[in-house]
Amino acid sequence: MLLPQHFEQKIGFTTLREQLEANCLSALGRHYVARMEFQPKHEPLLKLLQQADEFTYLLRSGADFPASHYHDAQVHLKRAALPGAYLDVAAFFEVKMSLRTIRQALSFFSDADPSLYPTLRLLGIGIQVDRNLLAALDKVVDDEGAVRDDASPLLRQIRQELIARQGQLRKQIAGILRHAKNEGWIPSDSEPTIRGGRLVLPVIAEHKRKVKGLIHDESASGQTVYIEPEAVFELNNDIKDLDNAYHRELIRILTALTDQLRPHIPDLRKAYSYLGLIDFIRAKARLAVTLDCRLPVLHNKPLLKWVKVRHPLLQLAFAQHKRDNGDPREVVPLDLELNHEQRILVISGPNAGGKSVSLKTVGLVQFMLQMGLLIPCADNSEAGVFEDIFLDIGDEQSLENDLSTYSSHLLAMKQFMLLAGKKSLVLIDEFGTGTEPSLGGAIAEAVLDQLNRARVYGVITTHYTNLKNFAERTPHLVNGAMRYDPEKLQPLYRLEVGKPGSSFAIEIARKIGLPKEVVERATQLVGKDKIRYDRLLEGLEKEKTELETRTAEAAKAEKRLKRAAQEYQDLKQHIEDTKIETLRTAKQQAKALLVNTNQQIEATIGEIRRGNAEKETNKAAREKLDNFVKKELQIEPPKPKATRERAEAGDLKPGDKVALFGQEGHGEVVSVKGQTAEVMFGGLKTLTKLSQLEKLGRAEIREREQAAKASKSKLSGGSSGGGNGVNITDRMAGFSPTLDLRGERAEDALTKTMSFVDDAVMLGMPEIKFLHGRGNGVLRQVVRDYLRSQRAVASVADEHADRGGDGVTIAVLK
Repeated sequence: MLLPQHFEQKIGFTTLREQLEANCLSALGRHYVARMEFQPKHEPLLKLLQQADEFTYLLRSGADFPASHYHDAQVHLKRAALPGAYLDVAAFFEVKMSLRTIRQALSFFSDADPSLYPTLRLLGIGIQVDRNLLAALDKVVDDEGAVRDDASPLLRQIRQELIARQGQLRKQIAGILRHAKNEGWIPSDSEPTIRGGRLVLPVIAEHKRKVKGLIHDESASGQTVYIEPEAVFELNNDIKDLDNAYHRELIRILTALTDQLRPHIPDLRKAYSYLGLIDFIRAKARLAVTLDCRLPVLHNKPLLKWVKVRHPLLQLAFAQHKRDNGDPREVVPLDLELNHEQRILVISGPNAGGKSVSLKTVGLVQFMLQMGLLIPCADNSEAGVFEDIFLDIGDEQSLENDLSTYSSHLLAMKQFMLLAGKKSLVLIDEFGTGTEPSLGGAIAEAVLDQLNRARVYGVITTHYTNLKNFAERTPHLVNGAMRYDPEKLQPLYRLEVGKPGSSFAIEIARKIGLPKEVVERATQLVGKDKIRYDRLLEGLEKEKTELETRTAEAAKAEKRLKRAAQEYQDLKQHIEDTKIETLRTAKQQAKALLVNTNQQIEATIGEIRRGNAEKETNKAAREKLDNFVKKELQIEPPKPKATRERAEAGDLKPGDKVALFGQEGHGEVVSVKGQTAEVMFGGLKTLTKLSQLEKLGRAEIREREQAAKASKSKLSGGSSGGGNGVNITDRMAGFSPTLDLRGERAEDALTKTMSFVDDAVMLGMPEIKFLHGRGNGVLRQVVRDYLRSQRAVASVADEHADRGGDGVTIAVLK
C-alpha cells in the first residue's frame, strides 16, 4: 500500500518514469513503463532486479546487442488477422526487421555464457520466430523497405518490360523535346514532366497547336500547357498498362504473404511482447548506467543498510547543470541503516541542512527498488522489502475539504496509525509542525510512541527537542543529525547517526546581524536549559569538526610519509638496478674489447704466417699482446676462437656442423634446399635460412661440446646459478610456437608477447601463434598492434575458422 494517493508525484518518481520512457526504443517498451507497479513480494521483485542488473552488465561490457528496429507491429497483426486483408510493403518491412531483431536477441542470450544472463535467457523460453516466414518476408521486401524485383517471375518480367518501355519513351520524348526547343516552342531550360501518370512536355501556350498531341494540363498563369505528344501515345499506354499489371501482381504477392503470415499471429504476439519487455529492461539498464546504480543484496524482510546512497533526481539535476554551466557540484552520499534493533531514525538539524532531502532519498530510493529498478548506492549495500510506504511531506491543506495544514498532517497520522504495521515504512517530514509548538510536540511524541509500538520502520525529521529526547531514551529509535559548520554557518549535508542535531537558531540569528537586544531577549525567552542544550550540541559539533580536521591532517601526513618511504625504496631500487646495469655494460664493453684484441692477434698471426715467419716470432708476438691485456685490463685474455666459415648454399651438405649466429649451441645439417637448411638441434628439427647459419670448424665444435658438458655437470651438481651463455639446443627443444594468453590482463599479455616474439626470432621460428580468444577484442588488439610494430614480423592474420578464427592470431616471421 502507498499513501498518499499521489505518492509518485510527491516523492518525485514521475521524473524517473519519464526518463525510462525516453530510454525506450519503441511504444512496446513504453507500454511496459506505463504498467510499472510497486512490488511488495520478494521473489518477483528479485527477478525484476536481476533482469535489470544483467542487462546493465551487458551495456557496461559493450556487448553487441541489437538496438534497432524495435517496431510495434501489433496493429499490423490485427489487420493481418482479418480474412482477405493484406499488409502493404511498409508494414511487411517493419514486421520483417522487428522479427529479425527478436531472433538476434534470442540468439544473443542462447549463445552467451549461461552464467552471465540466466534470468534474461529464461525470458526467451517459448518465443518462436519461424525461419521460413522470415525467409518469405525477405524474398519480397529488401532491407531498405523496397519490393524486390524477383519477388515473383511475373513481377520480374513486368518490371523488365516496364524498364524497356520507359527507355524507349525517354529516347523518343528527348528527340521531340530537342526539336521543339530548336523551334522555340518550349523554353530552353524545360524538361519533360509527369501529368496524370503520363510523360508530357511543357509547351509555350502560343505554340500549343504546333505540337501534335493531347493537352493534359496548363500552368496557373496559363502561359504553359502540358502536352503528351501524339508520337508517344502508344508507349505511354503500354507503360500505364504495365504499371497496372505490376500493381496487380504486387497485391497478389502481398495477399499470399499475408495468408502465409496469418497462422503465425499467436506466436508473433508473444514475440512482440518479448521485444517490448526487452526494450523495457534495456531502458531500466540505461537509467542504471546513467545514475551509476547497483543491485544491493536483497533480503526477504524489512531492512535498509545503504552505503553511499544518492538522491537520483539531485544526481540528474547536478549532471545536467554541470553539462550546461560546468558546475562540478556532486551529490553528497548518505550512509543509513534501519534494522530490527534500530527501526526509526529521528533526523534533526538546521533549516536547509538536508533533513528533507535525506528523507526523500530514503523514500524515492526504496520506491525505485520496489518498482524493479537498480538504486544509486555502493556495491556493499543491502536492502529489504516493505509491504507499505507511507509518506507525509509538504502542505496538504485543502479549501474544498476545509482542511488546514495541521489538520491534513493529523489526518495522515491517523491513517498511519490505523494501517501501518511491522512491514511498513513511514516517512514524516517536519513532524509535529503546523500548530502551537508545545502541543504539537506532545502530539507528535504520542504518535511516534504509537508507531514504535506497532513496530514500524521509518524516518522522521523534526526540530522539536522533546522528540530528540524521546528518541534518545526509547528502544528501537535512534537520533540522527545533519552536519553543520557553526563557524561558517554552512550545511555539510552529511548525516551522522547516533546524536541529535541543533537548529542553531540563536547562532544563525546572531551571525546574520539581528540586533543584539533582540537576540538576547530571545535567549531569555527560550530559557537557560534550552540554550545550554543547544550550546552543548554546538560545542560537540565544533569538537567533531576539529577532530575530523585533525584526523584528515594526520591522514595526509601519514600518506606523505608513506609516499616518502616509497620514493626512498624506489630510489634504492633504482640505484641497485643502475649498479647492475653499469656492471653489465662494463662487462660487455670489456668482452667486446677482448674480442677485438683477439681478432687483432689472429690478423697479426696470419700476416706472420703469410710472411713465412718463424714460430718463435709468432709466439713472442702473442705473449706480448697477452701480457698487455693482463697488465692493462687486469683480466685473463680470451682464448682464440676457432676459425668459422660462413655457410653458403654451395658448400653445406648433410652432416656439417653449424650454429645460429650469436648462439652457443650447435647442430647438424640434415638437408639443404635452396637458401633453406633443415638442421637437427638436439632432438628437434627446424628449418632455418642459410643467412642465419655459420659453419663450424673442428676446434670450435670441441670447445662447444666441452662447454655443454661443463654446464650439464653444474646442473647435475645442484647449482642454482646458470652459465652466462644461452644453450640454443635446449631452448629450441623446450620452445612451443603457441602462446596462450586467455584470461590475462592486457598489460601482462603484452609483456609475455614481447618476450615470446624475442625468443621466436632468436630461435629462427618461421611461424608463431597466439591464443587470446574473442571476448571484447582487447587482447587481440594489443597483440596485433605490437606484432605490426615489429620489423621481424612479415604478416599477421586470423587462424582458419575451423581452428579458432579471429580468436587466434598467426604471425609469420621474416
